[in-house]
Amino acid sequence: MSAAEAASRRSRLRLVVVQALVFSLFATLFARLYYLQVVSGEEYTAQAANQSVRDIVVQPQRGLIVDDMGRPLVTNRTAWVVSVDRSMLAKMDAGQQDKLVERVAQVTGVRLAMVRKRLVTCGEEGSVTGACWNGSPYQPVPVATDVEQAVALRILEQPEDFPAVIAEQQTVRNYPRPYGVNLAHVLGYLSPITEDELESAEEDGDESVNGASSVGRAGVEKQYDAWLRGMPGYRSVAVDSMGRVLGDDGEVEATPGATLVTSIDARVQGLVEKELATTLQQARTEVDTVTGRRYEADSGAVVVLEADTGRVVAMASQPTYDPGVWVGGITKKQLAHLYSEAAGTPLLGRATQGQFAPGSTWKPFMTAGALTNGYSQDTRLACSSGFQVGNRVFKNYESGAYGYIGFDKALEVSCNTFFYRIGYDYWRRLGSDVDDVDARDPLVEEAKVFGFGDETGIDLPGEAPGRIADRTWKRAYYESMKDYYCGIADAPQDAETSDFVYRFAREFCIEGFAYRAGDAVNFAIGQGDTIVTPLQLARAYAALANGGTLWAPRVGKAIVDPSGRTIREIEPKKVGSVDLPKSVLSYIDTALQGVSSRGTMAWKLPGFPLEQVTIRSKTGSAEVYGKQSTSWVASYTDDYVVVMMVSQGGTGSGRNGDSIRRIYEALYGVEGSTVDPRKAYIPGTEPPAGLPTFTADGSILPPGRGEQEDR
Repeated sequence: MSAAEAASRRSRLRLVVVQALVFSLFATLFARLYYLQVVSGEEYTAQAANQSVRDIVVQPQRGLIVDDMGRPLVTNRTAWVVSVDRSMLAKMDAGQQDKLVERVAQVTGVRLAMVRKRLVTCGEEGSVTGACWNGSPYQPVPVATDVEQAVALRILEQPEDFPAVIAEQQTVRNYPRPYGVNLAHVLGYLSPITEDELESAEEDGDESVNGASSVGRAGVEKQYDAWLRGMPGYRSVAVDSMGRVLGDDGEVEATPGATLVTSIDARVQGLVEKELATTLQQARTEVDTVTGRRYEADSGAVVVLEADTGRVVAMASQPTYDPGVWVGGITKKQLAHLYSEAAGTPLLGRATQGQFAPGSTWKPFMTAGALTNGYSQDTRLACSSGFQVGNRVFKNYESGAYGYIGFDKALEVSCNTFFYRIGYDYWRRLGSDVDDVDARDPLVEEAKVFGFGDETGIDLPGEAPGRIADRTWKRAYYESMKDYYCGIADAPQDAETSDFVYRFAREFCIEGFAYRAGDAVNFAIGQGDTIVTPLQLARAYAALANGGTLWAPRVGKAIVDPSGRTIREIEPKKVGSVDLPKSVLSYIDTALQGVSSRGTMAWKLPGFPLEQVTIRSKTGSAEVYGKQSTSWVASYTDDYVVVMMVSQGGTGSGRNGDSIRRIYEALYGVEGSTVDPRKAYIPGTEPPAGLPTFTADGSILPPGRGEQEDR
């Protein structure tokens, strides 16, 4: 065979091999196509259809918040919202996009930088937490909420100037303010859900929130958020391969949130807020005779509870703020004001979060501790003008003296030196060894029994626990601060360190852990480092009023669904009891009646029908180093507890007495010296008509008191 023939044969062989390879490839391709189109065709067709449909969230209408009579405290209103459809925006070139975004910022009044931040999906490059869009990428992004109608109409009437821009009405929170109520610290506010919260909800399978949700951040809006938020709906839209919306493909309606019925009475709340604001304004016009300066009256609070249930009837705090400031998004300037110390930190609710020395309102609980730990109702101690402990003389208010008196008279005239002697006696007998952190202290024990030093359990977030400044606390405080103060003490005194601070630092460094006699006597009259919230004090006085039950105060009363059906009743919750003999409760009760009729509160109640509406009260003026006195009045009747506090406001009854009287007049329908229940702010409130109950030892237990055995 010639060379040419051999080459030709090899060429034909190669061609056959190539043809075989091509055929096998085509066979494989046809087999794969057959599998995809025939065997798995239906599955892939369904997946393709699913990928062409996207869900857009339809936000539910948030539930209402009403008072105990059904008066609306928080509702919803329609507001114009301007949104940008990013799928349409993406069709424009970069220059057109920039011009449109600038035009939207200009017409809505929102800063251009903020509009740009809101158009970025959270998690993408350049997203800013708190400003980025957390919702569906196929949903128009809100860039301005609660805009003026004229702005919305301009956008709607000039679509050629605002392509991809949508102006529509949505619901936002509204505050009707019946009787002028503010109630900001109780109601709370909303803000957009965060990325972390959304991820957590998705992990828990919670379908009630989504990337476009707003959630409760404070007050009952946060506490009952799960009930108020409702369930979102979904509108399905068809999109093309580029993600552009082609049309609607179905809708699942949203379910509105439930209504929260509260125990707040708007009429009483309105009065309480007015009294507190007026009292602070009046205080700032008066001069502190001790310092020669006008009273600062920098903050205050009022709490009104139902004595037998712990339900909150009214709760006011100053300074306060407009809860509507959060609607549509709060500005940095507004937020800075809410946290500003110069403005009084308006975001801080003093009733549940403010912590103050209780002053003489503490003395009834010290009386309870003493009468169940060695002292008796027959005890007589000197109410001298002063009581010396070491090299310091602890004095009575204005150095008054009343001779030898009992606990009842000591409460009436608010004698400090009487209670100094009690505190000193227990310290001397049980706790003079400063190294004994576990030394027994009956007064500290009794304070804890009444719930001080711990949260009350109210159904509001962020409650402060207060503080009982006992031996354990003082040792722990020393351990946490000794390095700081010893650092000052060990260094030479400089120009920025005052003589007082330098001397205090040296003393603290050496023996700051020691619980001295001075600490014990201060504790006995509610001074020193012990602090309470107004709500804690009100809850403890309610225990005196109801016979010894400690309730977790409640704002929520019931949950009602959109059809009007009650789906949950929020019952009062008992969290403890004060195991005092009924004779002791009766004794304290009678003594506090004396405060109102003869003692430090009597001058504010002339002509008040105390024989029909029996007010038990205790006044207090707590001295705070470097500040003016904190004024207190804590009081109760058979039905209600009313506590009022003004920081840096002066004396207790002098500052708060008139307001306390007017609140009780409103609660019972008192005009002058007569009682007309028909004029009571809360229907059905009437003074008790029954006779008192006599205990086994012959003392009087007022009507409504719990029956407890003597221990």
